[in-house]
Amino acid sequence: MTHADAPPLADLMPWSVAAPRLGRAWPLAPDPAALRDRWAALVAAEGPDREALFEPTRSRTAHSAVAQLPGQAGGTERLVRAAGPCPEPVRVLAAPFDEQWLLPDHRLIDAARPELWRVADAHQVFLVESADAPPLATRLLPVPRGGRVRPLYRRPGGAEPNLAPGLLERLGHSLDPLDFLAWTLVTVGPDLTVPLPRDPSLWARGVELGHRALWLLRRDGERPKLPGGRRPYVRAPLPARPLTLRYDREEETLHLDEGRISPVPPEAWDMEAPAGTRVLERWFAARTAPAAEPGTLAAILPTAWRQTWTSELLELITVLALLAEVREQQKELTVNDGLTTADLRTSGVLPPPDTSRRPATVLDHQEEGPEGQFALL
Repeated sequence: MTHADAPPLADLMPWSVAAPRLGRAWPLAPDPAALRDRWAALVAAEGPDREALFEPTRSRTAHSAVAQLPGQAGGTERLVRAAGPCPEPVRVLAAPFDEQWLLPDHRLIDAARPELWRVADAHQVFLVESADAPPLATRLLPVPRGGRVRPLYRRPGGAEPNLAPGLLERLGHSLDPLDFLAWTLVTVGPDLTVPLPRDPSLWARGVELGHRALWLLRRDGERPKLPGGRRPYVRAPLPARPLTLRYDREEETLHLDEGRISPVPPEAWDMEAPAGTRVLERWFAARTAPAAEPGTLAAILPTAWRQTWTSELLELITVLALLAEVREQQKELTVNDGLTTADLRTSGVLPPPDTSRRPATVLDHQEEGPEGQFALL
């Protein structure tokens, strides 16, 4: 069976949403305290100064009237008059393997995709597509640049899976949508097609491997650990403001200026994000890049390396090393006999109905509209 015969992910998980587009960099940061300081600087400014700090675009200005983000407590009065407390920052996936913080205020975001916020809860898993990297799964709301986001569930509470109607029944291996997502993570092709095996034992092996990938990517529950003797530790204290990142492959050591972390497996260092950049280099750069233009909100940054970043870095190294093992085992999952697009069309699973490509209506979800108005969706 070739990937050309396999059904496209876009038909198997029909509902997708373009990734949110922030429109300005300053509402996103690796440190929540910096976001609170930025908000304080914004509301302390008045008139044209506030407008300039906000960085208006065609989609958003300080005078834009917008509704509240679903599930968030941000204000809805026009930002030019806002004087309230800072919206509580929320954890988001800013880029592959890079969890940061975002001010969840609709007035600050050009295209927030409220339909994604509406279904983001403890049950949800988002599949994030990228043009030049395998899809990733996350429990957090993803805000990467570009790509599309496919929620596993169309409604809050893990209700109504975002799958072509009848797909799991036709496949016949499992009725759990999370099993399908696990299989997809470890078998989806570069062309975003998903081979669907008839062999239940092959399906079981793939699902088991996929659930391990899901656990590593979602990072919820028990924290991942490498075997004893292979766990990364800080061997020399990290400086207050590290500027350079270097890897010694022979010693398996990560150098942050004079600070040292080891052992760091080569597989963790070599893991690449989209555009061919190393995950660890991109993660480090997001926390140590030179300050933005003075006088802008993005220039408000932590004055020193955060201790929490060290803990996050150690866990990220662990996740990348373990995920590399999963990806090596993925190569054994070859589907020679599987359901083709033609098979699913014959059985009526494909094409999915047009309604499945649109967000579900949430009839019991009250949200605050612009200037304190309410709407029932």
